[in-house]
Amino acid sequence: MSDFDNYLKGLLKQILDSYQILDDLKDRSGALEIIKKEISKINGLITVLVNKLESSKNYSDDFVILTSSGKYYLENYYFLDEIETLSKLYSDDSNRLKNLRFTILKALQEKKLIQKIETIIKKF
Repeated sequence: MSDFDNYLKGLLKQILDSYQILDDLKDRSGALEIIKKEISKINGLITVLVNKLESSKNYSDDFVILTSSGKYYLENYYFLDEIETLSKLYSDDSNRLKNLRFTILKALQEKKLIQKIETIIKKF
């Protein structure tokens, strides 16, 4: 496995780890800070991933689909504004935390982004 493949695998694993943290998170006091931290991490990692894949000029089907899904997510979803609003008004409201968390998870599943990440990790 090349250094580039190892680097990509590391990025993908970190995205999947953050996704799993959000999926397993309990909707109680303090959860909003964890959501904010993990979504910031995911956004940064997806940005790096897309940039690396585009600059690598690797046009394998997996990487083309992953790049497309990552770009779609970055262009269409930005949760930090909602998190800031929620933190000022409803940071301890478990129903609002749950709805926000599920919306984030659903966005990451759109265009099969998480599924594609899981598939590529298994191939490495």
